[in-house]
Amino acid sequence: MDALKIAVLYGGVSKEREVSISSSKGIINALKKNGHDVIAIDFHPERLHEILTLKVDLVFIGLHGKYGEDGSVQGLLDMLNIPYVGSGVLASSLAMDKFKAKQLFAIENIPVAKGERYRITETTNVDEVQKQILAAFDYPFVIKPNREGSTVGLTIVSEENQIKEAIQRATKSDEYILVEQFIKGKELTVPVLGKMNEEEALPIIEIIPKNELYDYESKYSEGGSEHIIPARISESLTEKIKDYAVRAHRVLGCETYSRADFLLTDDGTPYILEVNTLPGMTPTSLFPDSAKTANMSYEEMIEKFVQLTIDA
Repeated sequence: MDALKIAVLYGGVSKEREVSISSSKGIINALKKNGHDVIAIDFHPERLHEILTLKVDLVFIGLHGKYGEDGSVQGLLDMLNIPYVGSGVLASSLAMDKFKAKQLFAIENIPVAKGERYRITETTNVDEVQKQILAAFDYPFVIKPNREGSTVGLTIVSEENQIKEAIQRATKSDEYILVEQFIKGKELTVPVLGKMNEEEALPIIEIIPKNELYDYESKYSEGGSEHIIPARISESLTEKIKDYAVRAHRVLGCETYSRADFLLTDDGTPYILEVNTLPGMTPTSLFPDSAKTANMSYEEMIEKFVQLTIDA
């Protein structure tokens, strides 16, 4: 491929800023090694002129969370007619809205945990919401922001006196909270890669977190979790979960790449948790680990993303 002028958007203003910076370092270095001319832009919504004046062949979005993963930046780039790596506005916003995504997964007959969304504003009667939650869910259950990633604002609730604090914690990120029945199981994740309607699932990763919960520290700290590739599951279950991951990618309308997270219960049911349209690309990230097992170096993986975007 000829050398391209590529802008990498990194940083941002979400709670996942540090993860984005780490991811983007790897992306920038790989693009440079692959011979491309790279411009790095620390994205901020108050400095949109940096994007409005861009003269590049392609944008690589290295952002996570708000503005990066929710379709906002994608919409801006669409208006400017600048191609970018990854999913478009609709797929990005649907994947970010965990409740909407769950509804689509259920239509596809992909197992999902029982869940309900609640809107919490300054005028909301939280006592009433608590009553509704207790009537709908058995302990333990999870309360988390509906539109957030990396387990930010998540609480596992096992008794009534935790509920209000959990709601307060979740609403720091989003006025909509998602309550889900807690599922105990093996953490699995499945990267998906390919051109539209020809996507394939890469090797499934089994995650063994250092902490009891696969939380922010487990995800992004060196040694925070162990990745076993391929996952220690049967061949038939492997094929089923890979099929679910590809179908989840497609039903949301994702493009180029994504990563689907699952919990596998003892009875062999794989429950989908979410689809990440901009999965982490840090040194400890899951997608690069799986790609490596599929005989794809980090640089080759990044180049594949670029190639798929250019060829689309």
